[in-house]
Amino acid sequence: MLTAIKTVPFANAVWAGKINLFERGKTAKIMNSQQWNIIKDCAAMKPLGKVPVALIVDSPWIPGYTGITTLDYFTSPEIWLKANLKVIHDFPDIIFLPGFWVEYGMATEPSGFGCKISFYENNLPHVYPAINSVDEISKLYIPNPKTDGLMPFVLNIYKQIKDRVSQEGHLIKVVASRGPFTIASHVMGLTNFLVNIKIEPESTHKILKLITEFIIIWLEAQMDVLKEVEGIMILDDVAGFISRDDFIEFAYPYFKKIFSTYSNFVKIYHNDTDNPVPYEFLGELGVNIFNFTHLRNISDVRKIVGDKVCLMGNVPPLHVLAEGNADLVKEKAMECIKDNGNMPGFILSAGGGTSPKTPGENIAALCSAAELFSRDINGSK
Repeated sequence: MLTAIKTVPFANAVWAGKINLFERGKTAKIMNSQQWNIIKDCAAMKPLGKVPVALIVDSPWIPGYTGITTLDYFTSPEIWLKANLKVIHDFPDIIFLPGFWVEYGMATEPSGFGCKISFYENNLPHVYPAINSVDEISKLYIPNPKTDGLMPFVLNIYKQIKDRVSQEGHLIKVVASRGPFTIASHVMGLTNFLVNIKIEPESTHKILKLITEFIIIWLEAQMDVLKEVEGIMILDDVAGFISRDDFIEFAYPYFKKIFSTYSNFVKIYHNDTDNPVPYEFLGELGVNIFNFTHLRNISDVRKIVGDKVCLMGNVPPLHVLAEGNADLVKEKAMECIKDNGNMPGFILSAGGGTSPKTPGENIAALCSAAELFSRDINGSK
């Protein structure tokens, strides 16, 4: 049975003492451990008795859902923690990835390279390029996560909240980073970066190599704080903007470097662009779980990806999950489940991250669809 969704506005209810998010006890710990085991089983392509449900949630959705400002979410570790705990409290049957994610929209990693960041009360930060031409790439250096940009704030928040999270019975098992193409597109501007793949290939390799080395250092800096990490998540849509030949030359070696560094970890990759070029390489790259676009049918994606990668998707995140009603969500979720064809290595999710203003009723509807399908399958055996 799904836990009823609280309708009391979070910002008022928590501080008025109407919702105590810090009394979860052993049940929460068991659920969280079970959820991580589910993720590991999915990554290992093991058959499961029911359809798991997971969502990527972060600052575009959590502040609005919990009734706080984006700026408060970014600047108060206490508010941030309570907001994340509320989400888990309201949806105990959903696995949230990466889970307790300290991030500043797209700004965290580019800020280390000197990108100017503008913050807003109720909107995501805007990132300005740090360089305007390939001639300036030589000025770039690998940022130090302990001193540069917003990363020291991220690490310090993790230090402040990790014991609290553990005391509440939860686990932080995954750390995340934007991928090399996404970071490069912010550091030098998206159009500038993509054009230079064609006209300045040597300089493009130079910046991608630099950023790849940084990503590994950044992931390990987070692991040093959190200690019990067993998974990484790389988010990079820009790698879906290029041709197959360009992917092989400019993307493959750098993604391979990142994922192969963590051979014993669960490796999650998010790319929701409508470009199937990366699909055929995911197994070779070492990706275990792939979150992809709703614009591709799961059965078609499976044919390209093969049977070594768990597929995580792919209900339309905006027009259905955010803007539709619960019945439509259930309908589309059932279509996704059936399109998977009872193959192991499947997680019901959005075809991308959770969009702003997605209502709780629609998120709960994902679990309803998964439970209904799992009950029908198990009942028919």
